[in-house]
Amino acid sequence: MVVLNQKVLEEINRIKSKYHDSRSCLLPALYIFQREYGWLSPEALEAVGEILNIPKATVKGVSTFYAMFSHKPTGRHLIQLCTNVACMLMGGERLLDVLREQYGLEPNITTPDNRFSLVIMECIGACDTAPAMLVDTDFHGNLTGEKVIDILEKYK
Repeated sequence: MVVLNQKVLEEINRIKSKYHDSRSCLLPALYIFQREYGWLSPEALEAVGEILNIPKATVKGVSTFYAMFSHKPTGRHLIQLCTNVACMLMGGERLLDVLREQYGLEPNITTPDNRFSLVIMECIGACDTAPAMLVDTDFHGNLTGEKVIDILEKYK
């Protein structure tokens, strides 16, 4: 069961007040829930539907369409590694090897210490700085294996 806190409700209500149709608030509301609780549990999806008066099936359909939403618990830090053509041509595959070797990470897996989870993204819109990744909401581009290790050491 999701325990709604006042901060989440206030933030969603503030967004709702800006739109005529509550469906326009669905993506921001899902983002708020995921940011607050770390992932979107079935109970969270139900709560979003109730708050916005949107059918559960619609909420689940939207949340599962977008790769940015997680439907299982994740580590403290979410790594989103871009694997589009530009990133792969510029060394993205080597970055995946580094994540495997250094941290034991595989796509859709969380490290045993719960520090990191890895998600493979088709595109994060950063071809000009390929290869690239997001750690939580922090963007990192022009990556090398060494840079990835240095960056991740800052996320405890």
